[in-house]
Amino acid sequence: MKLFSRITFIICLILAILAGCATTQEIKETDPDELLNKDIAILKEGQYDRAISNLNKAIEINPSYAEAYNNRGIVQTSKGLYISAIADFDKVIEINPSYAAAYNNRGNAYSRKGHHDKAISDYNKAIEINPKYAKAYNNRGLAYYGKGQLDKAISDYNKAIEINPRFAEAYTNRGLSYFHGKGQTVKAIADFKKAIEINPNYATAYLNRGLAYGELRQYSIACFDLKRACELGLSEVCEFSKMTCEAAKHLKTHFQNSR
Repeated sequence: MKLFSRITFIICLILAILAGCATTQEIKETDPDELLNKDIAILKEGQYDRAISNLNKAIEINPSYAEAYNNRGIVQTSKGLYISAIADFDKVIEINPSYAAAYNNRGNAYSRKGHHDKAISDYNKAIEINPKYAKAYNNRGLAYYGKGQLDKAISDYNKAIEINPRFAEAYTNRGLSYFHGKGQTVKAIADFKKAIEINPNYATAYLNRGLAYGELRQYSIACFDLKRACELGLSEVCEFSKMTCEAAKHLKTHFQNSR
């Protein structure tokens, strides 16, 4: 009898421990902060639908969770769901009118829809709230670039770089304004070079520097940069890089034979 009682006690103890573990898991699944942390990890893997599912749960648990709306808006912008994204950023701003990132992010959604004036208005507000917001200056520069206002774009890129001297994207964007907008190819190359110095794996900077060197007919250097852009994942550049490298070989052979 004593043995039976002891076994019964042990079984009950094990069940109690298991029940405790289940309760801990249940708490995690109903904790909006835990869901938000899961969402951030999932986003790094590019699993947008799973991220949205987690954020939906977090918002269901806490309908005033501004950060969850903001993150969901970012994911929806990445998926091209701009109207839904803007609605999420609207909600963030309703909850917290001083949330600078929400204005910046809503500006990004408007900009991708081609609504540059609305985007600029949002970037202005983000900068008003946080005058050291380098990303907002950079993004406003992109909106001005989209409107063809190159001097204003360059001014904003300058400010973004002043705030954050290691802002590789701002150097690249300023370089594009010099290259495509103003025809100042040498200045553009200097900016692309700086972006690559900051981030040696920045495929877009290699692409643009390669195109700029091609414009100067320095095809061997262009070949190197375009090949590097291809290697770093810009597959649409690969065929063009082969053509540029072939041109560089032909030119080299031509000059050697003409000596």
